[in-house]
Amino acid sequence: MLSDEHKRQRVEISQILLHRCQQEGDVGPGGDHRARNKLLEHLITGDEIWLHLSTPETKRDSMTWKHPSAPVTKKFKVQQSATKVMATVFWDSRGMILLDILPKGERVNADRYCETLDRLRHAVRRKRPGLLRSRVVLQHDNATPNTAKRTEEWLERYRWDIIPHPSHSPDLAPSDFHLFGPLKCHLGGKKFEDEDELIGEAHDWFSNLDANFFTQGIYSLLPRWQKYIALHGDYIEK
Repeated sequence: MLSDEHKRQRVEISQILLHRCQQEGDVGPGGDHRARNKLLEHLITGDEIWLHLSTPETKRDSMTWKHPSAPVTKKFKVQQSATKVMATVFWDSRGMILLDILPKGERVNADRYCETLDRLRHAVRRKRPGLLRSRVVLQHDNATPNTAKRTEEWLERYRWDIIPHPSHSPDLAPSDFHLFGPLKCHLGGKKFEDEDELIGEAHDWFSNLDANFFTQGIYSLLPRWQKYIALHGDYIEK
């Protein structure tokens, strides 16, 4: 349940980001002839997700059409495995940039997150060299490691721009509303022998996604910001 203060923050931040998009303007059409916004073309979004060695398939995934006369097939329900890995995923409008796995026994703190940002910076240099020379705009949530002093110092050192993110707003994070759902559907019903096989499957899935999938995810922020304002900060989907 969003408080009035949370709603106010969501509206205020949506207005700020829409204004920035309008101020910075477009950089011309891309390969799909869509107008490319300068802010969104520089945006890298990141978030965390737990990946399990086995994940139950969703009800929608388990529904397959069959002829009425077809024999009934017995399905064995896959239980969610207690064995899991924490993955931090960074991507932009052109595709996946980094899938970073938290080693066993470690926890995410400011030091660990800065190590992840180091790996992200190297990945950006390799995959998006022009971005480092111009400007990186990073979107992440307000988790404690992300807002710690050490993290802020890292971001200032490399002059990365951070866009504000309101609390209690997964519907403003493209990974949550666009990327992780399809990933969970893909992994649903599968059982993996070990973590390497699971991570390899996730890597393959990300690699096989069409570039337009990533573009749609980032550019859907624009209409979402507009809807937040129209809904006075309430959730788009309840």
